[in-house]
Amino acid sequence: MLDAYKQVGDTIRHAPPFAAPGTFFRGNLHTHTTASDGDFPAEEVVRRYKDQGYDFLCLSDHFLECYGYPVTDSREFRSSDFTTLIAAELHVGKLLNDELWHVLAVGLPLDFTPPHEDEGITSLARRAYNAGAYIGLVHPEWYGLQPDDANVLPFAHAVEIYNHGTRVENDRGDGWALADILLNGGRQLHAFATDDAHQLTHDAFGGWINVKSTSLDEQSILDALKAGHYYSSQGPLIDDIEIDSQEVRVQCSPAKAVIIAGRGSRSDQVLGESLTEACFSLKKFRSGYFRITIIDSEDRKAWSNPLWMDSDTT
Repeated sequence: MLDAYKQVGDTIRHAPPFAAPGTFFRGNLHTHTTASDGDFPAEEVVRRYKDQGYDFLCLSDHFLECYGYPVTDSREFRSSDFTTLIAAELHVGKLLNDELWHVLAVGLPLDFTPPHEDEGITSLARRAYNAGAYIGLVHPEWYGLQPDDANVLPFAHAVEIYNHGTRVENDRGDGWALADILLNGGRQLHAFATDDAHQLTHDAFGGWINVKSTSLDEQSILDALKAGHYYSSQGPLIDDIEIDSQEVRVQCSPAKAVIIAGRGSRSDQVLGESLTEACFSLKKFRSGYFRITIIDSEDRKAWSNPLWMDSDTT
């Protein structure tokens, strides 16, 4: 289970993680502590996520002058069965709607320097990218991030397509609307779900990623993130995605819907009760991209990363 991805015929770009060697590890990329505006210190945040069965965590405090530009050092919490990635949420400059920018940077050096005078978000995020960080466009629905905003960060790895905190607090937790617009425009981006937890009550343990990695070493996890070797979930499992020259076959935990969606309005679905597999024709999805969504009986979802097919077949 969770260990096979197969492809025959067409070339798959940004393939899902199932054929990659290793094990799936559960983690949250977006979390806050008392180093910025979270309610709990790092030690307590880590303890609670470990108690919930997580394998890794990012403490991504707000990189702002009012907090002393923290890059929270979480290395002391690493062990043989749990790791942390050094991260921060970067802020400088304004969106087109005059909101302050928010950009997630995972895999930062601890000595990452604050923005210099008049530095914009493109420069700051590019410095993080050049330092080895995974760059994510976070909670786009919550604060009105538009495609023209996103396009000033052409090197971003992914869009936060589910933010549990903004979902439960103001019903603005979705990021697929922005992601699909960017994907339709030719951007090749991954997608990730998070908590963005501050209080560790209503805003925690609701969205995460399952990353396929050969080890729980922080660099291995970071490399897997950049390769897109993960999927996002609120609870359901994606067990396998198998592709041959004609079909996409999906195996998953029991679901009421399995959906494939691609460029423009292209989509298909299998609906039922306790579905554990679904099969789709590739005919509509040979150009552009497609992605898989699983919905279970509690309306919880899991999402694959987007896939792109290189094929001469029309």
